Amino acid sequence: MTLPSHAEIVVIGGGIIGCSTAYHLARDHKANVVLLEQGTLTSGSTWHAAGLVGQLRSSASITRVLKYSVDLYKGLEAETGLATGWKMTGCLRLATNQNRWTEFRRLATTAKSFGMDMHLLTPQEVKAMWPLMEVGDLVGASWLPTDGQASPSDITQSLARGARMHGAKIVENVRVTGFEMKDGHITHVRTTLGDIACDKVVNCAGQWARQVGAMAGINVPLQPVKHQYIITEKVPGLSTDAPTIRDPDRRTYFKEEVGGLVMGGYEPNPQPWTTGDVPDDWAYRLFDDDFDHFEQHMAEAIARVPALETVGVKQMINGPESFTPDGNFILGVAPECKNMFVGAGFNAFGIASGGGAGWVLAQWVVDGEAPLDLWVVDIRRFAGMHRDRQWVLDRTLEAYGKHYTIGFPHEEYESGRPHVVSPLYERLKAHGAVFGSKLGWERPNWFAPDGKEPKDVYSMGRQNWFSAVGEEHRHVREAVGIFDQSSFAKYEMTGPDALKALDWICANDTGKPAGRLTYTQLLNSRGGIEADLTVARLSEDKFYIVTGTGFRTHDLGWIEDHIPAGLDVTLRDVTEEFGTLSLMGPKARAVLSAVTDADVSNAGFPFGHVREISIAGHPVRALRVTYVGELGWELHVPIGAIGSVFDTLMAAGAASNIRPVGYRALESLRLEKGYRAWGSDITPNDTPFDAGLGWAVKLRKDTDFLGRRALETAQGELRKKAFAGFTVDDPNVVLVGRETILRNGEPVGYLTSGGYGYTLGKNVGYGYVRRAEGVDDAFLAGGTYELVVAMERTPAKIHLDPLYDPTAARVKA
Repeated sequence: MTLPSHAEIVVIGGGIIGCSTAYHLARDHKANVVLLEQGTLTSGSTWHAAGLVGQLRSSASITRVLKYSVDLYKGLEAETGLATGWKMTGCLRLATNQNRWTEFRRLATTAKSFGMDMHLLTPQEVKAMWPLMEVGDLVGASWLPTDGQASPSDITQSLARGARMHGAKIVENVRVTGFEMKDGHITHVRTTLGDIACDKVVNCAGQWARQVGAMAGINVPLQPVKHQYIITEKVPGLSTDAPTIRDPDRRTYFKEEVGGLVMGGYEPNPQPWTTGDVPDDWAYRLFDDDFDHFEQHMAEAIARVPALETVGVKQMINGPESFTPDGNFILGVAPECKNMFVGAGFNAFGIASGGGAGWVLAQWVVDGEAPLDLWVVDIRRFAGMHRDRQWVLDRTLEAYGKHYTIGFPHEEYESGRPHVVSPLYERLKAHGAVFGSKLGWERPNWFAPDGKEPKDVYSMGRQNWFSAVGEEHRHVREAVGIFDQSSFAKYEMTGPDALKALDWICANDTGKPAGRLTYTQLLNSRGGIEADLTVARLSEDKFYIVTGTGFRTHDLGWIEDHIPAGLDVTLRDVTEEFGTLSLMGPKARAVLSAVTDADVSNAGFPFGHVREISIAGHPVRALRVTYVGELGWELHVPIGAIGSVFDTLMAAGAASNIRPVGYRALESLRLEKGYRAWGSDITPNDTPFDAGLGWAVKLRKDTDFLGRRALETAQGELRKKAFAGFTVDDPNVVLVGRETILRNGEPVGYLTSGGYGYTLGKNVGYGYVRRAEGVDDAFLAGGTYELVVAMERTPAKIHLDPLYDPTAARVKA
């Protein structure tokens, strides 16, 4: 086939992700699509994938994406006439210890929260379903009947035929060699068969996606890792509809194939492939068999299925798969190039994700915004640090090794640390800080008291830091604490049209006089919350924007992408220029007034204001704002001066018993106060009305803003879901989020975040109560509530007002 001279959208890569994306672009959007494949379809890593299809993830949106894959695979053959090899065999996940069993009970609760039926089985029930299995060491298993398996090549060919049926063009044996760029946009794709002009490019190049991205100056942090599995000869007595098995405590998986077994695993000492470029001619190629490395899986597999000891191995597959530094795949629009979208890095579950990932990516490409909350897979979760190939390699191997380990709450990665430290790192360490890591920054999670080892000990129950964090929490409520929040992402927007730009981008009114702060959401066209941040107006045409550490690339990109054309505005990332100290607690004013000449009285410096003050001879941007529900200030200090400002505050605060406090206490303090966290409590799936944040929207002002029309439409209607707080008295319950909410015994939603409120002495959770015909306060208050925690029901109380200081008297004191 000859190459067309122009296409609306060029998809690069003919594996399952590229073919699915092209299929959905053509079927759902009637787009003019050309798919380019350097070899033949499936010749990269799709053809040697094991083909297990699981659906449950810890994110509701990603679970929905995977459920969509299953629905698509079920019906695709009827549409295209090509079989997909889809078999709904169900999946058994085995547990051999109590921690794993608790994890499965929590997962089964999550599954029910997301509308899936996961069952918990006894070892005897497992044996009846899979007679060849040794079950003596099992505590139990989870069973998801709608999981299954498929033939990767067959699905891909079926999707490709579907794409062609809907008008997409597929060109094989053509390699992309570069891009022609203008003003940060791709205008032409250069190939071995000539150039093709286009409006948008979708990079689904699999293990080549990093190289293809680099040609356009974008970073796709992938690492190919060698992943091995075997296909055995026929196993006597194995049923053809045997469920797939995941045996995470033995790090292995099994699926039936033509009477034999496919068996592979995730070892703690994985073997990376290159950190350089993947060869262009790596089509249908594998590495040499490495039985020495695979031996660890064989031993575990034979212990589980003894029949394997006498069954021959028909074939060993040792091929590269693309893995990412956090084990989640990569979707979305690249921050460095506004018309390149990426779908890559599927961590060996590309077959399970393929159908759904193509569906949402196609929608994203056409609309320019994600159709649902895809933050956990958004390419904008990465930052500059992810250009460091060695760092990406180390972290990706750690993530691969954790593929089947128990997912303890609050677990931190260890590789590649410390990467970025605040100038206070050594000082905080001396106070007993136990650090966590967020987008490369080391941040104190908690402080170990004298005599306690400064180290996290993970468990499924209360963890070793629980009481220490309780003390920090109490200290902020009763005296004063200092938080190092230097990792906050910070931007400056300047220029004569800065206010005009912010007026369009922000849902709340940023047009207050200089010296005032605005808490605001940034909304998508559906009215969903894409960001949640603070805008401080420093002068007529200078604004200071502060957002969460992890959202740095995302929020900057969102603001940049939505500045209306033709405005005279400069947006600059100043994250590293300022350190941030949050001084919080009822004695905060006493400490601050001792170190500055500025008037910090309530009349002189009210809540919601920003002033430049001087501390220890340094200019400080002081923002009177809080995330803990107490009197306090965020002090933004030139980064080189943060040490001397910290020392000055600590010395002056000695009389008030000041102490450093960590992020775990910050979390428990904000939970009591009912402050929402973006990414969990508020997401692109939720509007400010759903979230109880309607007060922060400028609908009364006659100003158009992004998302306004969607909110105006929703304004007169009953909400379909409403955000609410819940408390549980039972001290043995541990809330972590995604627990099911029952109203009068019926499921009505699930928790978006959970933890412990030390001042209240209770477990605290938040979530949305949903009802198709709408939710009002009478409906919320009129029910009896329980939460399902690890499959057990526990009584809960609903709360529609903040649990702590509902009138905000302490914040405004």
